[in-house]
Amino acid sequence: QVQLVESGGGLVQPGGSLRLSCTCSTGIFRFYFMGWYRQAPGKQRELVASIAAGGSTNYGDSVKGRFTISRDYAENMVYLQMNSLEAEDTAIYYCNALHAVNGDVVAYWGQGTQVTVSS
Repeated sequence: QVQLVESGGGLVQPGGSLRLSCTCSTGIFRFYFMGWYRQAPGKQRELVASIAAGGSTNYGDSVKGRFTISRDYAENMVYLQMNSLEAEDTAIYYCNALHAVNGDVVAYWGQGTQVTVSS
């Protein structure tokens, strides 16, 4: 059973930084895609950042230049470094991993971690 556990959320002032961590119970090498999503109250869940097995990264337009996704195979962890945080970044942040099994895609989600940007 794959488990993803996010941590690192909290309250931060505008302009501040946070680093989110996603700990995976199994080797992350098996996932062809890992990403961070977020969902703000009353809004749909949106992709924030992703990293593919080959290392290519992708970012949502609103976070480009401010957020950085990275991973550590040895520690089975994925990180999201968030800088220059804005009030609009307030949301629950979720870790996601995709695994291909016999032609099917299996998606795993963490429970989420709250990020609040406020003065």
